[in-house]
Amino acid sequence: MDWLDEANETVLAGEDCGYREFMQSVDALVMGRNTFEKVLSFGDWPYGDTPVTVLSRNPISFPDSLPKTTKHSSEDPQILCHRLSSEGVKHIYVDGGITIRRFLAAGLVDDILITVIPVLLGEGIPLFGPLAQDISLTHTGTKTFDFGFVQLRYDVIRNA
Repeated sequence: MDWLDEANETVLAGEDCGYREFMQSVDALVMGRNTFEKVLSFGDWPYGDTPVTVLSRNPISFPDSLPKTTKHSSEDPQILCHRLSSEGVKHIYVDGGITIRRFLAAGLVDDILITVIPVLLGEGIPLFGPLAQDISLTHTGTKTFDFGFVQLRYDVIRNA
């Protein structure tokens, strides 16, 4: 993750690349255990009181410093989405490579926002990794930043 710290040094003071506005549109966040552990290592919890569900087959002990809106689940994506929907959740932000792949495979992703950072990595964890099938996307927008970041927005095309 050192490359990300270096890239963030190029971002102008006060620029959040739309993060604050995006998070205001989110009703709940679902992330995998590995992503959760990585976020904890950053220090301050970046999600405020937004409800966060951490997916893991194993129990999780949450630090007392986290909001009580942070919960654990071992539900599969369809059941979790159904439950969250019944609780009034409409817009879920899904984060973490394996978790994103599981939600894509289940047909539960409507749109994808990808921020491209101008660094070619020699190795590391791929964003999407292997998928069971190709997933077609429709480009719906691009935003460029003077410091080189590019945000790409896509709708996921559902197979008939």
